[in-house]
Amino acid sequence: MEYVWLLVIGGLAGAISGRVMRGKGFGCVGNIVVGVIGSFLGGLVLPLVGITARGGLGSLVSATVGAILLLALLGGRGGKR
Repeated sequence: MEYVWLLVIGGLAGAISGRVMRGKGFGCVGNIVVGVIGSFLGGLVLPLVGITARGGLGSLVSATVGAILLLALLGGRGGKR
């Protein structure tokens, strides 16, 4: 069940980050991958600045912030323009 939750949060975070970064999404599966990797990145970065995420909403926010950071690091690479 945890893997399903990880995929749901990752998919939502990837979709949100693709919208925020204006068209730098990677499609459905790509957004899930970006969101899952972003959740790990957000989990590493946010505690460094003193922010902790708890619960489902906190996980979504952390994953979204991480996914946005990941897309920013990837630069202009992305599916849609």
